[in-house]
Amino acid sequence: LYITLNMSVKFKNKYRIDSHRLKNWDYAKEANYFITICTKNMKHYFGDIIDGEMNLSELGKITHSEWLKTIDLRPDMNISFGEFIIMPNHFHAIVSIGENQYNSKNIISSIPISTDAMHCISVDNGKNIFGPQRKNLASIIRGFKSAITTYARKNDIPFNWQPNYHDSIIWNQKSFYNITNYIINNPKKWEEDKHHT
Repeated sequence: LYITLNMSVKFKNKYRIDSHRLKNWDYAKEANYFITICTKNMKHYFGDIIDGEMNLSELGKITHSEWLKTIDLRPDMNISFGEFIIMPNHFHAIVSIGENQYNSKNIISSIPISTDAMHCISVDNGKNIFGPQRKNLASIIRGFKSAITTYARKNDIPFNWQPNYHDSIIWNQKSFYNITNYIINNPKKWEEDKHHT
């Protein structure tokens, strides 16, 4: 479910993560997306796993409530949720963007299946080729992350997200089912989780 990152390219004299997003995919497009967002340095901010169940900290409870607010905050995007889970140092969710007035009308062709991606706006000759970036998957994640960061700062919680996030498009029912089960069982398999630190 995860990708290897190439950090050999510099931006503003700093190493940056190359984009692994689908270059010809409009992330405002109607689709089911699987996302993973991690805390900086994989620090445990959201709670602890006890006997295979997640016990949320104060910030974990805020993360839960802010995620649920996403649909109400963006009624024009026709968003719905599949399973989601808040883990000690990361967050998994299935988010669906339905048909709406902002969906791209571009014709997408030859989309390779089984490609994972990192958050980065698709560009063509330095210009975004898909229209407004305020009504797509990136804008959903940006708003969600910002809400938790704002709460943490207001309440003197030394919290930070890892830059970017992992995303992949769910192409079929089998993948949807497998990812759903992975999310549900994540707390029970915490000892085996690659994020367990």
